[in-house]
This record gives sequence, structure tokens and C-alpha cells, in this order.
Amino acid sequence: MNLKDIARKMAGIYKKNKKVQAVLLAGSVSRGWEDKHSDIELNIFWSESPTDEDRMFPIHAIDGTIIDFHPYEEEEWAESYLTPKNIKLEISSFLTTTANTWIKEVVIDHEVDYGKQCMASSIFYGVSLYGDHVISKLKKEVEVYPDQLAQNMIEENLALWSRWNNRYALLDRNEWIMLYDLMVGVQKKLLGTLFGLNKLYIHHPSFKWMHKYSEIFTIKPDHLDERLSRILIQNVHESIKELELLIQEVFNLVEKHYPDLPFLEAYREKLSFVRPENKG
Repeated sequence: MNLKDIARKMAGIYKKNKKVQAVLLAGSVSRGWEDKHSDIELNIFWSESPTDEDRMFPIHAIDGTIIDFHPYEEEEWAESYLTPKNIKLEISSFLTTTANTWIKEVVIDHEVDYGKQCMASSIFYGVSLYGDHVISKLKKEVEVYPDQLAQNMIEENLALWSRWNNRYALLDRNEWIMLYDLMVGVQKKLLGTLFGLNKLYIHHPSFKWMHKYSEIFTIKPDHLDERLSRILIQNVHESIKELELLIQEVFNLVEKHYPDLPFLEAYREKLSFVRPENKG
């Protein structure tokens, strides 16, 4: 039995609860990106708040083993568990009204919030396992990525981090933890910019599935995947030079596709500044 078959079986158990309005297969399995480490991610949409008993019922029904069972926080219930054959399931439960609100805040209000965008992305790519009418309505809401959201994503991310101008000081001081934290942070900002440029909702707040981005981005620097990887594993001096070049290329792509953004000149000027050495 493959992972999609197991997901369908679990959806059949969840839908026995009258509070459940829809079950969506999300994550790598819904996108066809699964590998030997993949789990099954299900989004469960409820008409009213589930009790602990509601959430435990599917686990007991398959004689599953709980890994995590989190209380309600940030408008989500979350748990993970193993099937008797050690297949891991990650469950995210939301009120259907919460899903509708988050989608409105992304699509209508153009919020860049990554958690809410992940919901939009899951719905866009996800596979309906139950409650097709609910899922179809949500999918219709996210099928067009707003241009204003793209501009907000670019403005939010293209500023990079103010600490970027300290990179050579960190390098000279061998401050490796701070330097690599900075470099990874800049890479995430560039990816956030590219998600906006390509009008794609953020897939994962920590940019999981990075090796797939070169496949799904139509607007991107050449050899993006290889370069992102090299920055993290090659000589650090070369990595900084590679990242500087990548930043310039992303800026050029933004200027090509959104030449009238009012903040670009100021961002360029800020980017050109490097913390000076003390010659005294």
C-alpha cells in the first residue's frame, strides 16, 4: 500500500466524525515529491473545535502510536503518530472558518505571513480526500496569485538583513556561527523574493524542498539549485562571493519585472554599503 492509499484510508476514518468537513492531502505526497523519508501530511477542516477524543479516535482506530499531541495554539491543533507499520502521519487541524480567514488575508489583504501562505500553498497543490465541495471552494480562492502580494513579498525580502554589511568583519574574525547564520538568512530572503517574483505561495516556512525550486520557478538566476548548495558546502570565501553575485542577479530580475517599485533605488544603495575596516 503506497502513501496515498494510506492517506485515503485515514481520510475514511476521519470523515466518520460529523464535525469533519474536509480532509486534504498536503505536503510532499500531494506534490509527487515523496521519498523514503516522507510522512503523510493531512489537513483536517472542522466545523467546530475538535476535542481530544475527536483527535484521538483515528489514532486508536488503527492502533497507532502517538509521537506528539499538541494543544490548540496559533489557531491550529497538531499531532503526529505512527501506523503499526511505522508510517508517520502529520495532522494539522483547523476550523474551516480559520482557513477561509487566512486565505482572505493572503489573497485579499495581501499579507506575507508565511504560515498563512503555507495554508494557501497546501490548498493549491493539495489533493481532496473528503469534502470536495469545501476543498473546491478553497482552491478557487487561491488559484490566482495577486500581483500586490508579489510586490509585498519583494519589498519584505529584498531588503535582506542589515547585518549583511558585516560579512567581511565576521569572516576576518572567524565568527563562523554568526556568518553562516547570516548567509542562510540571506538565502532565505532571496528565496522569499523569488517566490514573490514567480507568484507562488510559500511552500514551507523554512524553505523545505529547496531542490525543487529550480523546477517550479520560471523566473530565477541560472543554475539556482547548484549555487544555493555550493554556498553552504564550498570554501567560505568563495561562498560569500557566490552569494554576492546571486544577490545582484535577483535584484536584476526584480528590476526587469517590476522596474517601477519605489524602494529599489534605496535598497540598491543600502546593499552597496560594506562595513569599513578601522585603519586607525
